[in-house]
Formats: sequence, structure tokens, C-alpha cells
Amino acid sequence: MASQGMGICGIGAVTGYGWGREKLWDGLAAAKPAATLTGGYGEDGTETVWLATVPEGGDPADGRGRFARAMRAAAREAIDDARARGWVAGERVGLLHAVVLGEVDLWKDFYLKENGTLRVRDYLSLMPSTPMSLFMQEYGFHGPAMNVSAMCASGNAGLLTAKAWLDAGIVDDVVLVATDLSLTPENVSHFTRLGVSVVDAEPLEGCRPFQEGSRGFIMGEASVGFVLSNSAPRPYTAVHGGAMSHDAHHLTSIDPSLRQVRRCFTEALDNAGVRAGEVRYVNAHGPGTKQCDEAEARILEELFPADAGIYSVKPLTGHCQAAASAVELAVAAIGYDRGVVHAPPAVAPAHPQLLHGEVPIDGGLTVKSSLGMGGHNSAVVLGPA
Repeated sequence: MASQGMGICGIGAVTGYGWGREKLWDGLAAAKPAATLTGGYGEDGTETVWLATVPEGGDPADGRGRFARAMRAAAREAIDDARARGWVAGERVGLLHAVVLGEVDLWKDFYLKENGTLRVRDYLSLMPSTPMSLFMQEYGFHGPAMNVSAMCASGNAGLLTAKAWLDAGIVDDVVLVATDLSLTPENVSHFTRLGVSVVDAEPLEGCRPFQEGSRGFIMGEASVGFVLSNSAPRPYTAVHGGAMSHDAHHLTSIDPSLRQVRRCFTEALDNAGVRAGEVRYVNAHGPGTKQCDEAEARILEELFPADAGIYSVKPLTGHCQAAASAVELAVAAIGYDRGVVHAPPAVAPAHPQLLHGEVPIDGGLTVKSSLGMGGHNSAVVLGPA
């Protein structure tokens, strides 16, 4: 098995369950979906739909919008957590922010309510770089800071970028945050028109990854923060390696040959220096759509042992778009620390290797996969700290 390498030594989370890492974990432990019936949707604003939105909260001093407040709250919680677990920041702490759409609520108001007129400071707050710069100022960090964007695979992409920085000696530590608070009526409507999101059924009825009758995913929001280091004294989990590839095939559909998806998984194992037979868990992208679930099930059957289990937490957390793989990485990392996987309950006939309910972790490796819309394939290999 590979050496430990980079460790996840601090975690913070703002999700549909509320503000804080423990609210995420408690929601999963209770097998309670974060989504609730939410009003103000549809063409005339009168429809009520199922969404896992981040509730109001955070510190108003962190920004005018929920996006900036959630981003800084998740990162701050991760740093506090890492320090409590013995982490001491090096001289060069970098910041990576995995994001696709930033401050969508404020941009909408800027055009439709404020007629393009704002104070300069408030205009600058619309930029994705602004909460990053303010966060670097807050902590006096001087490493590189930049955004990473790979659609739903953005969290995995950020994690692999952080590992590359650390392995190259560019930084001593990295704070990685992935944020997506974009569930405006317009965005939800277009994902529904694409035929992939479910808004008219309870989460466990509409979203059933690797089970019969799944119609797609429930949309969610989140911001998740990590502190990553090669010298963490008490990491949650070790990040052994990973890989990314691109289908270069279609804006929404996976290449049916799965050539690049398969290459991504095999290169992730090679990069991590592990054998497929050491993998016990596949923390899947698993959005509940037919093409994605079938693709990951095929890879599971081709590459991994028959006793490897697969699961997806999207029925519980919702599909958090740019923050999706980060939420799922956090779930896997906390699971290693606490010795259990909290998989959603099975509600229909399922793939024989689907995990459901509370499953004790036996110490094997986890592959966290994420297949971002447009062809962004990613896989990260995690193991016990």
C-alpha cells in the first residue's frame, strides 16, 4: 500500500443540513434527507419543489451574500478543526476555491433590482476572488490563491491540485474550499428541463442511485472546507493520489465506450501506487441518472473486487454541483475517522454491491469518483490515516 502522503487534517461544512460539520454528519447518521419543500419556484413563482438549500446564517461581516458567508464559514471551521487536531500552519499556506457559479443571487439583483449601480466595494464583492482575498488577509496567509473549476468534479480537481502543490514544494499547507449556492429558480428550472433533476418527489423516492426507479437527483447547495498537509499529526484520512481525464464527447452525455472514464480510474490507482484489490469502497458520483449510474456500476464490476461496496450520499445531501465531490470527500474522511459509512437506505431493488445504512469500515481503501457534466472525469484514492 502507498505511503500516507497528504492528509485531510481539518474539515468544515455548510450544507442543506445547516451551518457546521456535525450537522452534516448527524443528518447522514439519521438517514434524513437535507432537502425540504421550498416555495417560490416555477414560471410564476408559485410552485413548491424539493431542494437541499443552505439556510440563512453566517456572519454578515463576511459578505453581503450567502455564498461569501458560507465559503468563509466552512474554511474557518476547517482551520479551527485542524488546529484542534494538532496542525500548525507553515509559512506558505495556499488557498484553492472550487467554484463554478459565484454569488448568483447578488448578480441577479445587480442586473434586475439595482440597475447595475452599486458602491465599488459592493461591486467587488460579486467577484469570486474577493472572499478569497479577504480570507487570506484574515489569516495572513501568503501562499498562492486561485479558483478551480471542473463542474461537478471541482472538489476532486481542487484536492488533486492541492496535492500537486504540496508534492512540488510550492506550499507547506493548503486550505481547499468548494462552494456552490446557486439554486435560483432559473438554474433549477434549466436542470429540470435537462431531465436530470427531480423536484416533484421526496428525495428517497426520486433519487435512488444504483437502484430501480431512480429518476435523477435532488439539487443541493454546500460549501465545504479542508485543511491539507503532508505533516498533519492526526489526519482524518490519507489522500494517496488520483487522476482526471476528459471524454471530449458531449456537453451532457458520457462517452458510451467509457474509455476515458476507465482510464481515469486505472490511472488514479497507478498514481496512488495501490492495487484495485485493495479497494473496499467506491464513494460514487452516483447522481441517480441512468447513464452515470450505469457507467460507475460497469467500472465497479470490471476493476474492483466482488466484495467492494458502492454508495452515493446524493439522496441525502442533494447534488451540490461544484461542491458535490467535496461534500462526498468530507463524508468519506469523517467516516474513516469514526469507523463507519453512513450510506442512504435502499428503497428499491438495487445493485448487489450497493451499501445501505450504517456500514462499519474495515480499513480498506476508498475511491471517490466524480463525473462532471461535459466530460470531466475524476477519481481520488483515500485510505486510513
